[in-house]
Amino acid sequence: MMNIHKELLKEGYESYVVWGRGRQPENDNEIYMNDKLGVYFHALYSRLTGKTGFASKRATKKLLKKLDIIKPDIVHLHNVHGYYINIELLFNYLKENNIKVIWTLHDCWSFTGQCAFFDFAKCNKWKMQCKNCPQLNQYPKSFVDNSKWNYQKKKELFTNLNLTIVTPSKWLANLVKESYLKDYPVEVINNGIDLNIFKPTPSNFREKYNLKDKKIILGVANVWDRRKGLNDFIELSKVLDDNYHIVLVGLNKKQLKNLPKNIIGIERTESQKELVEIYTAADVFFNPTYEDNYPTVNLEALACETPVITYDTGGSTETIEENGKIITKEKLLKNYREVFSNNYNIKNNKNNNSKMIKLYINLYIK
Repeated sequence: MMNIHKELLKEGYESYVVWGRGRQPENDNEIYMNDKLGVYFHALYSRLTGKTGFASKRATKKLLKKLDIIKPDIVHLHNVHGYYINIELLFNYLKENNIKVIWTLHDCWSFTGQCAFFDFAKCNKWKMQCKNCPQLNQYPKSFVDNSKWNYQKKKELFTNLNLTIVTPSKWLANLVKESYLKDYPVEVINNGIDLNIFKPTPSNFREKYNLKDKKIILGVANVWDRRKGLNDFIELSKVLDDNYHIVLVGLNKKQLKNLPKNIIGIERTESQKELVEIYTAADVFFNPTYEDNYPTVNLEALACETPVITYDTGGSTETIEENGKIITKEKLLKNYREVFSNNYNIKNNKNNNSKMIKLYINLYIK
């Protein structure tokens, strides 16, 4: 989002960027929507009512007043379910003002009654009518099942707009075409990364962790949970011989305490330099994700010339082409030597930011 915004400003467009929580704005073109208290209240409201996206009224009204002043020709949406915005107020505003909308979907939340992903639960209710949700204990968590109401309300809000949908993967585009959003045009624009940052970067990582003669299997996630495959790494560690060592980045303190001895755990790093050094040091990047759209971590690993091995999940396989391998969990545990044995000549890295941004700008002026 920020990369697109900065490029628009460079090319002379008037652009504003809005986010829900995190750092404070640095200039007049940046808008920070909600405070911590508002986010916490929205999260609590969601748990108690099952209605994610229907709190944060005050913060949303404040934003809409700013939009009245800006008078945008185009509104580009990304995730709108992070406990910071009221979707009813926002989408009614977009309809009433007939504003052209580009909506990049990073998951499936826009066409379900509750969840962001449904692969793990093997649920297809989203195609007709969500109800009796099997994933109330997953994000966005809820103590009550309001998936039927959510589904009907979101369908009402998200249809009859001047809208083009963008998905980073063909997999998600195909799901959209089976949902109540099927009447909208859908464009596939792959996520991009900054290839000036993510590139082979030598370091002393192996020496620092005493891994000089080991084959490093790397895993990286923003949040490690069941759908990211943390348990699969634990199971893999039990069968690996001494020639291999697992390194996991992005773990919390509790997870770090419970790691087996042959897994090196590293907390989430804000340093891109440190991350590219770890990617470069690894022999292979393993992404055992069970639910994913078009994982950026795969792109980052490939940009550092580290091959990727992943399950046939969502759009994860679309990121690797010939630069990796698609496997099953069963094959991994039974024959890990074969799985991790191949040498790859990484090529055709097409996922750069500049290409992605150009495609979005072309879509804006279309």
